[in-house]
Amino acid sequence: MHDMVVAFSKSWGLFYLIALAVGVVIYAYWPANRAGFTRAKNSILDKDDRPWS
Repeated sequence: MHDMVVAFSKSWGLFYLIALAVGVVIYAYWPANRAGFTRAKNSILDKDDRPWS
């Protein structure tokens, strides 16, 4: 019984992680998210983002 549970959890865990990785890649390359990622990429260069003086 234990071996069956271990095999089941290993195989479905693998499928779960692959599906999660595919979901993250789809989210990252979805065209509607491009503006947010571009804003985040350029936000480090904003003039308001300076060390305190």
